[in-house]
Amino acid sequence: MYPAEIVQPMRDELTAVGFTQCTTAESVASALSKSGTTLVVVNSVCGCAAANARPGARMSLANDKSPEQLVTVFAGVDQEATAEARSQMVPFPPSSPSIALFKDGELVHMLERHHIEGRPAELIAENLKEAYNTHC
Repeated sequence: MYPAEIVQPMRDELTAVGFTQCTTAESVASALSKSGTTLVVVNSVCGCAAANARPGARMSLANDKSPEQLVTVFAGVDQEATAEARSQMVPFPPSSPSIALFKDGELVHMLERHHIEGRPAELIAENLKEAYNTHC
């Protein structure tokens, strides 16, 4: 478990642009049970979350089409919420950071850590925008 004062600025990077922080399994299940599109960011303290995942997710929202609902869980902090989110991302193995797009509760697009690590935020944003244009 990371101290709250360390992770709060990392949470704020996403909540400041409209993401809802899910801290319980129930809040994740509720978010994913809604119709429409939902983007889920599995946040992390790692460098690739800071340099690539969070900026890429934020930049991706500057698009004509975007998910109706934005949620995030924090790996290593919100363990129940993260476990629930990851259970909905099967068959992909758990990874953090990761970014998943759901449509009507079904996983339709996934970026695992190996898609994020070492790639510029702009590339991640473009990948997500293509997914939004297809599914949103």
